[in-house]
Amino acid sequence: MEDLDQFGLDVRDWLEANCPTSQRQPMGPEDQYWGGRRGTFPSEDAKVWFERMRDKGWTVPEWPTQYGGGGLTPQQSKVLKSEMKRIQARTPLYGLGIWMLGPAVLEYGTEKQKQQHIHAILNGETRWAQGYSEPGAGSDLASLQCKAEDMGDHFLVNGTKIWTTAGDKCDWIFCLVRTDPNVKKQEGISFLLIDMDDPGVTTTPIALISGESEFCQTFFDNVKVPKENLIGELNKGWSVAKALLVHERKLMAEIGSDSPRHILQPNVAAREYLEFENGKITDARLRDDLVEYDMLMQAVALTHFRTFEEKSNGVRSAAPMVMKYVGTEAEKTKSELLLAIMGSRGMGWEGDGFTPQEIDTTRLWATSKVMTIAGGSSEIQLNLIAQKVLELPQR
Repeated sequence: MEDLDQFGLDVRDWLEANCPTSQRQPMGPEDQYWGGRRGTFPSEDAKVWFERMRDKGWTVPEWPTQYGGGGLTPQQSKVLKSEMKRIQARTPLYGLGIWMLGPAVLEYGTEKQKQQHIHAILNGETRWAQGYSEPGAGSDLASLQCKAEDMGDHFLVNGTKIWTTAGDKCDWIFCLVRTDPNVKKQEGISFLLIDMDDPGVTTTPIALISGESEFCQTFFDNVKVPKENLIGELNKGWSVAKALLVHERKLMAEIGSDSPRHILQPNVAAREYLEFENGKITDARLRDDLVEYDMLMQAVALTHFRTFEEKSNGVRSAAPMVMKYVGTEAEKTKSELLLAIMGSRGMGWEGDGFTPQEIDTTRLWATSKVMTIAGGSSEIQLNLIAQKVLELPQR
């Protein structure tokens, strides 16, 4: 405990000395840095902050030091996050490479692949997109048809992927492709890394209900992919995909914890928008909904803490699978509750008639619907929880 306490003091001193003042305040989406060949820093201070954290190995503090990570234990990483939160230090680098691909490469990749890709992720040199879903393979992902033919010294990839977040801004995409159409569908899939600048790769943005276009459809037309870009064994990509989805679901479970938008919290919104009588909200239904939401979030926080303790003690937990469903549904509930509290002020979409918080809150409500589908729809998650966690009978 003393060592951890001393570590906390050292972290606090380092952050105080190295985190610029401008990087210690809430940020908007325009303040995020995603790295990559097309990435630009929102400010000089953001560049300085990123470089200091990168050199310290703290862009991904728990990854091994030999690949540029910080080599911290889960307990030390938690202390670092707590100290960053204390001073409102901004996250220096975002990306699917950090949240999803990196852990899969560390588990299944060759040493050469780790040296090539883990360093580049940590250093912000590459930005990654995810190539899983297809127009005919969403919840039933194993039905995917994007194929990779073995051409001897390379694979020839043809097909399409959909909902590829920021595909038009990314450098690489990790893809599930069909390499054997003559076996059980899960057994004929491989996991490939594809350079988005390769000839034959094109992307088309998709407009969303939120007014944004962060998703794309990605097309592969006779794209040549080197054999060395295969992660794991040929036709064993489903195992890699499932391991990666654990990390994606963990990310989805924590959605909103690091949101760059100016979002009101329900209790704060209630004091601003609702009528009170004798210190009590007059609308009994909304009062009940607020209490129920607070109880839910207390339970979520305690479960996250339990998951951390299990991970620290080497216990393999089923919580990420459960918490993906709970977290995204809770975020949707929060958005709907906020709109109910805000009344007509929750109709703001743009213009000077509404505050930035009101506009962001309404737009996040639209986005919250997406989160119950991304990473596995809520209906599919409930089936998985029933089968894998609760071990309920199929019929």
